Amino acid sequence: MVRMIRESFAVVEPCADEVAKFFYGMLFSLAPTTRDMFPVNMEVQRSRLLRALVHVVQMVDRPDDLIPFLRQLGRDHRKFGVVASHYEAVGTALLAAIKKFAGKAWTPQVERAWAEAYTIMARSMQEAAAADEGPAFWPATVVEHKRLSWGLAMVRVQPDYPVPYQPGQYVSVETPQRPRLWRYFSPANAPREDGTIEFHIRAVNSGWVSRSIVAHTQVGDQWRIGAPMGRLAVDREAGKDVLMVAGGTGVSPMRSILDNLAQWGENPRVHLFVGGRTREDLYDLENLQRIAQSNPWLTVVPVVESEPGLQGYEHGSLADVVTRYGSWSDREVLVCGSPAMIRATVSRMLVAGTPLDHIRYDPFTLD
Repeated sequence: MVRMIRESFAVVEPCADEVAKFFYGMLFSLAPTTRDMFPVNMEVQRSRLLRALVHVVQMVDRPDDLIPFLRQLGRDHRKFGVVASHYEAVGTALLAAIKKFAGKAWTPQVERAWAEAYTIMARSMQEAAAADEGPAFWPATVVEHKRLSWGLAMVRVQPDYPVPYQPGQYVSVETPQRPRLWRYFSPANAPREDGTIEFHIRAVNSGWVSRSIVAHTQVGDQWRIGAPMGRLAVDREAGKDVLMVAGGTGVSPMRSILDNLAQWGENPRVHLFVGGRTREDLYDLENLQRIAQSNPWLTVVPVVESEPGLQGYEHGSLADVVTRYGSWSDREVLVCGSPAMIRATVSRMLVAGTPLDHIRYDPFTLD
């Protein structure tokens, strides 16, 4: 089943945009009420569908990773008002889209493999959604908005009641400026007693949501926050040392984890490489270095791709610099940043000898 799913998906992946257009056209035809769950402009939504599919296909033979991801996705989708009949329509539309573009690669055996796989996926999502006793989303009020640079802002929100996220996880966010355009962002702090959450958001080129948050968010704005998701975490009890690789605002979940670890006197050793194109991209470096000064288990290595004469910094891409230090085969590895940065870093680390099952990253990283 795994082989047939991967081979047939490899055939349709080059037509990804057309596959997504056909999928959503079929879905809205089968279940017209689902159209109201999505924004008018579907361009970003189509790319997110592909990323989710790619992620699932990559993990289809790793149920210990796939099932928790699907269960998180099922809980998160409650915010849209998804019901059981929607899953049936999604499955029908998905198989129809893949069949249309798979051509001769689509056989009765391949169809059965996809149908069985989707049944498992849908069941996991529905069971998790049904078992979740928490709210579908958390209302939150913006209590601070601070421009850290022209294209970067810190936003602090006060949820009506605490969001039960773990350090390193991410959440989906809907803002009043961009209704129905949910985007994923990582809290930059561990859960606090007062429940406030801090987000660091960079305006992405063509990013409808991120650009509006940076430029137009006001204190008093009402946000909605979806269910926590993600696999980035550090298990203190396991005692295994950790490598963190963060590009740009991908430092946020790492900062959340470090914020939590700093409460304890003894922790696993943590080596954090934080990188960007220029020194200005390392906007949180001084804070990270302060944490390292008072916590000997933490080492922070700043990395820049330009400014070769800059003292105290490693130079090159994160993928280059991290693997220059070795394979890190004895570490738990957490990676966060742009999709291109994650692909490059993970690929180079695998070549360098880092075991795949030691590396963790999350699939939703773009506006």
